[in-house]
This record gives sequence, C-alpha cells and structure tokens, in this order.
Amino acid sequence: MQTETRCFWCNLKNPIYVRYHDEEWGKIRTDDEYLFEMLILESFQAGLSWECVLNKREHFRAAFDGFDREKIAAYGEEKLAELYENKNIIRNRLKIEAAVTNAAIFGRIVDEFGSFYGYLKTFTRGEIICECDKTTSPLSDAISNDLRSRGMKFVGTTIIYSYLQAVGIINSHDKTCFLHP
Repeated sequence: MQTETRCFWCNLKNPIYVRYHDEEWGKIRTDDEYLFEMLILESFQAGLSWECVLNKREHFRAAFDGFDREKIAAYGEEKLAELYENKNIIRNRLKIEAAVTNAAIFGRIVDEFGSFYGYLKTFTRGEIICECDKTTSPLSDAISNDLRSRGMKFVGTTIIYSYLQAVGIINSHDKTCFLHP
C-alpha cells in the first residue's frame, strides 16, 4: 500500500477499499462491461455505504453471472428466487428486480448510441469534470432524469453522481489526495 494522503472517505484499514481508491475510483473507463457493472453496483448502494457494496463485489459478480447484461436481462423467476436467497449479496427485492430491468434498458441504450459511454458523452461532450464536495449536479440530474424516463430504476441523481465519480467522468479526489488532478 502507498503511504500518500488519500481522500478522507477511504478506509485505510480495508485493503479492498484502498485498492479501489488508488486504482479505480475517478479513473475514466469507457468499456460497456465496466460501465454496466458499476451502474448495477451503484444502484445496490442506495441507502447503504459504498464500502458495504465493494466488500461484496466478488459475490455480486458470481451471483450476477459476471455482470453479463444479456444474461441478467433474461433472468426468470427461478434465478430471481436464487438471488433473493443469496446471503452473500444485498438481498433487496426491488434492487434485484431493478438490475434485470436496467440490464435490458442499458442494452437498448448501447444499441442506440453505439456504447454507454457514447450515451454519456451526449451529456458531457467527452469532458472530465473536476469538482469536490458535491453529491448531485445539473449533470447528474439530467442523466438521472433521462435514465428514469427510459424506465431505469434506482438511478436517482445522487446515485448517478456517485456513478459518474466512480467511472471517472467526475473527478472528485480531495485536494489533499495524491490523486487529485
């Protein structure tokens, strides 16, 4: 582990969290597989801490078929029942059902825009935004409203803001963090 100063929220006692902070959070990612995984994980964070979700990430990957969105979009009652009973993930029925709905809608967005990043760029013009100490913004409001109008669930503006930070569209590393731009 590095000894540099990190963002205040990074639990230095949790190596998974430190690795996530140092190697992943705030770094631009444009591949659909990653963008989908993070959207699903962020939706499970609603009302919980990101550290809780991150600690269960590998269990989520196993339970949700490696975040294969086509498989998830096709989940039937048997698979849903399995997920509802899986003690290794967050077993919120509404969030699990939203993952299935959101997988299908994510696929339609990819078909429409060529990629999910292509969709996001219609809002950002490809720019990376650097800002700290926010939980929502006009950008997260606009994307959230559009995703909800398409039928997605658990994509409120706070969740979308956190998502944009996670995938590097918004860089929010603290000014004292060694990763601050």
